[in-house]
Amino acid sequence: MSRPSILVINPNSNQLVTRGLEDALKPLGFEGGPEIICKTLAEGPYGIESQADAESVTMPLRRMVESDNSSAAFIIACYSDPGLHVCREATDRPVFGIAECGVLTALARAETFGVIAIAQRSIRRHMRYLRQMGQMDRLSGERPLNMSVAETASGEGTLARMIEVGRTLKDEDGAGVIVMGCAGMARHRRSLEQALGIPVIDPTQAAVTMALGTVQFAHH
Repeated sequence: MSRPSILVINPNSNQLVTRGLEDALKPLGFEGGPEIICKTLAEGPYGIESQADAESVTMPLRRMVESDNSSAAFIIACYSDPGLHVCREATDRPVFGIAECGVLTALARAETFGVIAIAQRSIRRHMRYLRQMGQMDRLSGERPLNMSVAETASGEGTLARMIEVGRTLKDEDGAGVIVMGCAGMARHRRSLEQALGIPVIDPTQAAVTMALGTVQFAHH
């Protein structure tokens, strides 16, 4: 029997973000375990930074999920979980959104969590989602880096800025765990955690970890 695969979809068209995901997910590949495949949504905008960007990828994501007959699980690797429900409607296989999984994982690590967003304008969208999830009372705060998705993925100075924002979330807002609110931040997780001294959750790693458990148990 061939290995089951987990498809991780980057809904923006920036290949650099997809490569960052591949690197961040390498430790989750193990002998005999599911194969983790990262794919870029070619039709996506270069960065998902507005509600319009998020809405624009929902149907292309659905088509990608619907036409895929081989993956055992899907992950939407964008911290707004665009198209999550419309994709779940298109398949009977599990579809995970990284924002939902990142928050749920954070709740298992500390009483309150803080989120590092890319930009101020993403925060309102994230807040709406947290209200929908019923998790506002566990949120200690969300603060922006005020950088673009592309800058965060390639950026010099990204980590220093993330540490600065993370310290504020920890010291002023009282966050016991930090969620990185963008798939493009993946490569900074460990350094950020070491600098802050509290757990830091990369939401894509969190989602793939959940998917791994689901897929492994389904196939054994």
